[in-house]
Amino acid sequence: MIVVATGAVLVQSGAPPAAGSPRFATARTVADRTPTTPPVDGPAEQTVTIDGAAYPNPLRMDGGDPVTTAAEWEGTRRAELLAAFRQNVYGQGLPDTPAPTFQVTSTDFPGVTRKVVKITVTGPSGSGSFNLTLFVPKAGAKPRGTFLMIDHRGSVGADPTRSSGYAPLPTILKAGYAFASFKVADVAPDSRDGYRGKMINLFHPANQALPDNAGRAISAWAWGASRAMDYLQTDPDIDPAKVAVIGHSRGAKAALWAGAQDTRFAAAISNDSGSTGAKLARRGDGGVGAETVGAINGSFPYWFPQTYKAYGDRVSSLPVDQHELLALIAPRRVVIGSATADANADPEGEFLAYTAAAAVYGLYGLGDTGLPSPAWPPAADKGYRGPAMSYHLRTGGHGLTAADWNVYLNGDLFSR
Repeated sequence: MIVVATGAVLVQSGAPPAAGSPRFATARTVADRTPTTPPVDGPAEQTVTIDGAAYPNPLRMDGGDPVTTAAEWEGTRRAELLAAFRQNVYGQGLPDTPAPTFQVTSTDFPGVTRKVVKITVTGPSGSGSFNLTLFVPKAGAKPRGTFLMIDHRGSVGADPTRSSGYAPLPTILKAGYAFASFKVADVAPDSRDGYRGKMINLFHPANQALPDNAGRAISAWAWGASRAMDYLQTDPDIDPAKVAVIGHSRGAKAALWAGAQDTRFAAAISNDSGSTGAKLARRGDGGVGAETVGAINGSFPYWFPQTYKAYGDRVSSLPVDQHELLALIAPRRVVIGSATADANADPEGEFLAYTAAAAVYGLYGLGDTGLPSPAWPPAADKGYRGPAMSYHLRTGGHGLTAADWNVYLNGDLFSR
């Protein structure tokens, strides 16, 4: 079920939130909560209040001037935030040029065409390739849209009749969508010792340490999604204006970063992304034992640059936070999926970032989150859809399930 409704979102400079609806009578409102983290460094006008604590204000320039129009956002502020995320969180990415080359092998199945695309890129230290697998339904017309999955599990197969909750190919194709995926192991292996071995070393000498601000695995996976998009723009069987990048967990972190940087993606879908995805960094463990900036860098030191590690015990000094990452997708569609029992990902922290990002969407007249109230928690197992923002909270734990896909496939993600 997709519920379309209006909802107030961001509390700026201490302004009170909208009152909760009767259906949320027992829920805590934004104003009821007390800060659990220290305020962001800097003058008060540079901050907004989220859950009672001070956060960086996406609608203030680095120099302090307010951002009041979409032109100011696109002309200046967006570039400032991208630079800050690249320097301090995700790292400087691999270059977009030279353009990759493509070798396509097509195979027909009943009702479906499968294309395996060998994408070859060349850097100063040589050339390398990874495969993109694309399934296109034979419907006589172009698909309703295309989902591009950053597959961190490596479990999306080559048979369009095989299904799973993670990638229910028959269901996706029957619904009229195309589906593409690539395996992260073919771009940057998900391991401490091997992550440089595929693509990163094509652009950085293998015998030298990476610069402290160079992107690691997450950045490389996002870059791989953009190289896949390079191909999808050329495929005559799909509409390149209707491509959504999607990921789950660590793949969702990369999907959000890809969507923030690459405006060719019509939508970015984050499923249970947690820390350094949709979850606010300044919430720490959120009071539920969620993964923190320090913990994620300790467990996965090859995901993010050295510069990010400096904020492990001082997240209040981060010049950005994750509501600003979601805002960077504006005015395209941002889609956040959380799960009630996924404490490690802090679903409340993801919800708060989602609602706070709406202030930037408001510059385009798209600030409606689709939620009936800013109160946490919203009703579970319903899809909430605004004109450019979508959200759902699934009952259960960490995972990408058939229930999540039901929301994505029925959420009309490629229209206003």
